[in-house]
Amino acid sequence: MKLSRRHSWQVTPKEAVALQRELAASVVTDRGLDLTAVKTVAGVDVSIKNKIAQAAVVVLTFPDFEIVETALAQLPATFPYVPGLLSFREGPVLVEAFTKLKTIPDVFMFDGSGYLHPRRIGIACHMGLWLGVPTVANAKTKLCGEHGRVPARRGGHAPVTHKDEVIGAALRTKANCSPVFVSAGHLSDLDSAVALVTASSGKYRLPEPVRAAHKAAGVFG
Repeated sequence: MKLSRRHSWQVTPKEAVALQRELAASVVTDRGLDLTAVKTVAGVDVSIKNKIAQAAVVVLTFPDFEIVETALAQLPATFPYVPGLLSFREGPVLVEAFTKLKTIPDVFMFDGSGYLHPRRIGIACHMGLWLGVPTVANAKTKLCGEHGRVPARRGGHAPVTHKDEVIGAALRTKANCSPVFVSAGHLSDLDSAVALVTASSGKYRLPEPVRAAHKAAGVFG
């Protein structure tokens, strides 16, 4: 898969914040996904062990979730852990994995934030600019913002707001379980991101594409 190189990864945290502010203006978060046209979804995750990052991109059929292709890559994790700058820690190894893909999925689902981010450019938005393919975000924890009560049923959700703007949703992917935090990435919108994550969820809290990528990323050879 070919990517659109947007910048160098050799930046300081201060430079990374400035770059995020610049890139955020290019992110498109008002384009709804037609789920009836989605045939493949790729889950994306990175695990880091002993300062080595392993990225996994797992392409699955939709809505059956049969694995089509798995791409893995490993690189040293050189950027420090800084909340809000995850994409600069994981981006380089993800680029390596993306370039190995032979199948271009209809949408990428990231284990991480998207528009639900203090500067509105979490990893799903950021890498979406490199990919040029729709992306959505499914984070296990809330990076910023507040939300009200989330209905206990599967699919129940509540808007997450930050500075008087709706930036994502707290979504129950399973009845009575803790919510995940869904947001648009690039070339998508919040409503279709919530719909896709809900349609991709079943017995587990994590939606199937992210769960598959999480399992693959955690296997170090």
